[in-house]
Amino acid sequence: MALIPYDDRDGWMWFDGKLVPWREAQLHVCSHGLHYGSCVFEGERVYDGVTFKLQEHTERLFHSARILGFEIPYTVAEINRACEQVIEAQKIKDGYLRPVAWRGSEMMGVSAQQSRIRVAIASWEWPAYFTPEARLKGIRMQISKWRRPAPDTAPTDSKAAGLYMICTLSKHKAEAEGFNDALMFDWRGQVAEATGANIFFVKDGEIHTPKADCFLNGITRQTVIALARTHGYKVHERAIMPSELKGFDEVFITGTAVEVTPVREIDGMHFQPGEITKTLLTEFDKLVRQKPAVSKSAAE
Repeated sequence: MALIPYDDRDGWMWFDGKLVPWREAQLHVCSHGLHYGSCVFEGERVYDGVTFKLQEHTERLFHSARILGFEIPYTVAEINRACEQVIEAQKIKDGYLRPVAWRGSEMMGVSAQQSRIRVAIASWEWPAYFTPEARLKGIRMQISKWRRPAPDTAPTDSKAAGLYMICTLSKHKAEAEGFNDALMFDWRGQVAEATGANIFFVKDGEIHTPKADCFLNGITRQTVIALARTHGYKVHERAIMPSELKGFDEVFITGTAVEVTPVREIDGMHFQPGEITKTLLTEFDKLVRQKPAVSKSAAE
């Protein structure tokens, strides 16, 4: 199937405060964000025309920007409204939303404090990240040679574009060798996360997940933990060592793109999607399609 390049599509994009034709939303090749990674972004899912956890995602975008040392020149409310504008203009029912902010082209060099902060929001129709067959059977993962960096060596609490290069390298290698994704350890050698998702393990009816102290505490991760506890499951956020992997009964990953996806293999270790994984997958799918409550005053 031929790929449709993202720079040659029909539609509209929000760019620096207004909707512009998709193909006109461009940045210069000398933009600081391209050369030095001074760029933050969000990945958000749209279900039935409504963005799941929009407020939380927008707030995290601003948090990431501050960690990288710049302020987004709009308010959270303005970005939320812009996201809704884009979804309406693009006529998105089930899709993906990508707000992004970066340092522009006014200065070229490591220091670029006077560069203008640019902001864009794009959205497109996008079905499940993995095929229905892969999600039902569980995906195969390979252990990456790349490790998540320590918090004192990189801005690990931000969703910064530059942090994803080792994820790309890890996933490309995994796919080239017949796997769907890669499992990354952290700088200490502890289990961390997948290339774009958090990971959970089940043993003896209880859930275990790595403590998010050097990678993003994902919004989907937080949602699934809350769902699990609502259903009476114990959730342990703790250090998990690679030697523990073979002892787990179930494994699944969570993220905006992957939602809740079972894992059937990690480098020759096999797992079976069980009751807890299936319950959380089903309950998450229900949650994201719940219609937002409308207050009495708003309805009137």
